[in-house]
Amino acid sequence: MEIFRYGQNEIEYLKRRDKKLGAAIDKIGMIERKIIPDPFIGLVSTIVGQQISSKAAETVWNRLCNLLSEITPENVAEASLTDIQRCGMTLKKAGYIKEIADAALSGKVDFNLLHTLSDVEIIKKLTSLNGVGVWTAEMMLIFSLCRPDVVSYGDLAIRRGMMNLYGLKELTKEQFYRYRKRYSPYGSIASLYLWSLSVI
Repeated sequence: MEIFRYGQNEIEYLKRRDKKLGAAIDKIGMIERKIIPDPFIGLVSTIVGQQISSKAAETVWNRLCNLLSEITPENVAEASLTDIQRCGMTLKKAGYIKEIADAALSGKVDFNLLHTLSDVEIIKKLTSLNGVGVWTAEMMLIFSLCRPDVVSYGDLAIRRGMMNLYGLKELTKEQFYRYRKRYSPYGSIASLYLWSLSVI
């Protein structure tokens, strides 16, 4: 299993920048989060996981892997919309996955070159696809491309983690962006801890 890599440099920086986050890091310890290094597979996986529980997403993902043998643009394109839907997703979501494969095959999105683009450029390119919003693109930035500075405002659990960390009843957009700036350039590592703090 490949995981999101970070080390003492990032931890020490975050601890210096934010005492409360530092205390949480000490309490939680190192976090191992699985990554999917192939950005095409990573994006399809994120689409599968949209708006369903982790357990349900795992079930659907395993069925899709069994159906296609290997998650490639070619294999997705060859599978019927109905077969993909039967893995346990909506027809709309199956359509999004087919469109992503079409974008890869047509060259509209060159997944092999995404790593050469900035975070903003990647988000702009991916959100031009149906079914891919900013949150979906941001998750791919973290869990496929291992970009170090992503804190997603669109992620409810991240916002809940911030509220738990700082003892807030509500979180304004201004507060969110102030904290995000504080974590930079290691926002993705802060995100890992905020996810853990969201379930406290």
